[in-house]
Amino acid sequence: MTRSEPRVVSVSGAFTSHLHPTPSWQLTDHTVPTGLEENWRFTPVKRFKPLMTDGPFGQISVTTTLPEGVTSRTIDAAAAKDLSFDPPVDLVAAKAVQAEQALLIEVAPQAVLDAPVVITTDGSDELAASHMIITVGHHAEATIVLQRTGVSRLASKVEVQVDEGARVDVITVQDWATGAVHGGQYSIRIGRDAKVRSFQATIGQGDVRLVERVEYAGPGGELNQLGIYFVQSEQHVEHRLLVDHNHPNTVSLVDYRGALQGAGAHSVWIGDALIRKTAVDINTYETNKNLMLTEGCRADSVPNLEIETGEIRGAGHSSSTGRFDANQLFYLRSRGIPEEQARRLIVEGFFLDIIRRIGLPEIEARLVEALNVQLASIEDLSHDALLSEDDQA
Repeated sequence: MTRSEPRVVSVSGAFTSHLHPTPSWQLTDHTVPTGLEENWRFTPVKRFKPLMTDGPFGQISVTTTLPEGVTSRTIDAAAAKDLSFDPPVDLVAAKAVQAEQALLIEVAPQAVLDAPVVITTDGSDELAASHMIITVGHHAEATIVLQRTGVSRLASKVEVQVDEGARVDVITVQDWATGAVHGGQYSIRIGRDAKVRSFQATIGQGDVRLVERVEYAGPGGELNQLGIYFVQSEQHVEHRLLVDHNHPNTVSLVDYRGALQGAGAHSVWIGDALIRKTAVDINTYETNKNLMLTEGCRADSVPNLEIETGEIRGAGHSSSTGRFDANQLFYLRSRGIPEEQARRLIVEGFFLDIIRRIGLPEIEARLVEALNVQLASIEDLSHDALLSEDDQA
């Protein structure tokens, strides 16, 4: 079952969005959802309710590898709130910031890192809360890798502040084990003339729901946001994106791709670009593609635009969901490639266009290997329908 509902909303007067709740630091402003709310209607709320309980919440294990020019320290919840730029948007994120301590990682201004910052969280089978703040000083150049592993029920909040003129790659790999539940809010703030490339990979087990939010701190900021996800039987993976063009002459290019296999596999991708009245001369485009590998899967894909001004360079979106391209499969088989290998090549090609943009060979190789493991478990790859597209710009 698939669903695709592209939507364009013209906003007049003061900006409000029916797609996004009002952020708040007050825990009482966030209630347990019923599943009828716009931002929860695709989510199996029951699976994520453990992250909304009164706890107690423990701490998840975190290890870091820091090159020269980077420091880390723990700070208390009050200090973390003072440094934060994006309050919680739901009860899960509100629980995350209740953690007694937060991790602060700072990249020095003008530092050019000779190795990536690597942050690894390894969860055990317990309820945990995590708040992480990463700051990148002006005109610095850095690559940040965040790895999620283990079995955890984790409520998390990650904020990345990128100052003026910096160049940053942020790579997040969700590789949870069976039984994990992760609800998170990921926020990026892009300074004047800064460039950010964000990559999200959800390749493991468990249920994952990520709210990804981007805003700009000045004109000239650029975002290239990429993502892949592989969803298996009875697994729920959800990515909810918001790019808030709140300054002029900013750019956002979003490209997410997912594959699903097995009965009950469910992916959700909600993309939204907000173009405020002051955001003249911006350029934005978002796309999501889903490949259904077996029967019994469901992909909900909903791109959105909310526009307050027409004085822009460009704004568009596209969404596509379907099965194997029979023409591609026929072509490969006609060249003597066995059917199983041909199907694998099609899926690899579908993802490699994104993976090869990461620029870290060890991460790229890890993701390709993870995809091969996933594909090896598929027993019934159906290919009787063509990949269909629903593009709007």
